[in-house]
Amino acid sequence: MTWQALLTTLVTLSVLLTLIFTRVRPHIAMLAGMVVLLVSGVLTPSAALAGFSNSGLITVAAMFVVAAGLHASGGIDLFVKTLLGKPNHLRGAYLRVFPAVVSLSAFLNNTPVVATLIPGMIAWGKRINIAPSKLLIPLSYAAILGGTITLIGTSTNLVVNGQYQQLTGESGLSLFSITTVGLPVAIVGLIFMWLFFPRWLPDISKNIAFQNLREFTLEVQVDPSGPLVGKSVSEAGLRDQKSVFLVEIDREGTVLTAVPSEERLHAGDRLVFAGDTQGITDLLRIRGIIPSATSAQITDTPERRLVEAVVSPHCSSIGETLRDTAFLDRYGAVILAVARNGERLVGNLGTIQLQPGDTLLLEARPAFVTRQRYNKDFLLINDIGEESPNHDKAFIAWGILIALVATAGFGLLDMLTAALLGALLMLITRCCSVSQAERSLDLTVIITIATSFALGHALESTGVADILAHSIVTLSQNQAWLMLILTYLTVSILTEIITNNAAALLMLPIVLGMSEQTGVASEPFVIAVMMAASASFATPLGYQTNLMVYGPGHYHFRDFLKVGIPMNLFIACMTVPLILVLWPF
Repeated sequence: MTWQALLTTLVTLSVLLTLIFTRVRPHIAMLAGMVVLLVSGVLTPSAALAGFSNSGLITVAAMFVVAAGLHASGGIDLFVKTLLGKPNHLRGAYLRVFPAVVSLSAFLNNTPVVATLIPGMIAWGKRINIAPSKLLIPLSYAAILGGTITLIGTSTNLVVNGQYQQLTGESGLSLFSITTVGLPVAIVGLIFMWLFFPRWLPDISKNIAFQNLREFTLEVQVDPSGPLVGKSVSEAGLRDQKSVFLVEIDREGTVLTAVPSEERLHAGDRLVFAGDTQGITDLLRIRGIIPSATSAQITDTPERRLVEAVVSPHCSSIGETLRDTAFLDRYGAVILAVARNGERLVGNLGTIQLQPGDTLLLEARPAFVTRQRYNKDFLLINDIGEESPNHDKAFIAWGILIALVATAGFGLLDMLTAALLGALLMLITRCCSVSQAERSLDLTVIITIATSFALGHALESTGVADILAHSIVTLSQNQAWLMLILTYLTVSILTEIITNNAAALLMLPIVLGMSEQTGVASEPFVIAVMMAASASFATPLGYQTNLMVYGPGHYHFRDFLKVGIPMNLFIACMTVPLILVLWPF
């Protein structure tokens, strides 16, 4: 073994051990390993940085922007509202969630899909009285299974295909090459969850998620040109909001209190609600609800944000009513709701006089936070991070996604070109703004993927991959089916302790070396790497979507072990035989 191969082995093992036993984040560990190999001369600068220009990585970044367009346009809200509805029990909820999430994550990177759906799933769980802990792990697992159906469903598939093209010079896999394995595995995996997860998952029903002790008074208006005109309060979904309560309706100067569910909404009705921040956020995402005419709206900016501000004793608006304060002209923001001493205020929002200590929920442009953070008029500025969706663009965003999938699926455009075109169209049509697109790019994921390419290249170029491949070939006694099983198990174990992208990219040069040594086709091993790296259920560390639901679901580590280990074993028992049947050696 040369010194280059020895150093590459030591660096790779150090990165793996760092990720397993420390809290160092994956992109930092992988970047450090790449720098050591670059400084030592094992990697040339072009080889070290090649991952940053890889087509798979660029496709992942473009798909993040496409997902941002769906979220910012309210396309995801339209999807959830249309398909989820009001099931009567947990298994009924799963029957609605699973097809919706799998369909989305098959064609969108599953990380932004789960990030987008977590708040919606929590709010939906409140409406149907199901604890978030019963919904969020299934959400993550369903997204993982959906990601195995197509080449663009997860970043792992894209980057493995990109590295496969780079190492072999082959044209790579098509959009639906993995579908013959991924779709049946996803179906049986969903059935497994539907049967066992209602009993296995904990019921952490304490109302802790997004809890907010302040109760705001919020006034909104029924959009005269929106879809809620003529609908009853119940049909509009205003009774389904668990964290906000409809107090009264102001209709042309007449106040309707104790509003019945059958009351029909009129154009321009002003609706007064009481509730907490999360409930108000969910309410403002309903199509047909707009800020009250008490204040002029902020127009022509798709990135309006919700901001909390506490009124200072020095605020020049103290003593003025919200109707008279000209808040928009003065501060560039619209008051949506007010809380005083943690309690809601009685009466019309426009007649409330501001007092020191009042907490205001504002709709403002992103620049408001930095501009007003040190303003003496406010004691505290808190950017909630939620943005009002531009519902008029929802169908446009869905049209862009469908066109993207169709052009790639029928071979009219390659996947990279289709994804970049989709991202560009999301910006041109203003389904999302440039700043929203920039925020959607997960830099940690991008760096992890790019540096994984560098380590994988080092393993391949120094001969380490060939040595490891020869060891697995020897252990399997040249039996191709046993090599496939060992490949799947190795990638699956690595994925649970490091990131899925890193595990897949480190193993791909090894399995390509194995297939070359034994003279068997490489495609079954590439598919096995993709499936094993994606099917990561046993720990919250193995897959980013698991980590994303870990906190909001208030899970313990053992909750993932309890449901994830059986899930891993079941999916492995389904996947390996299916690959052997579809790709006989």
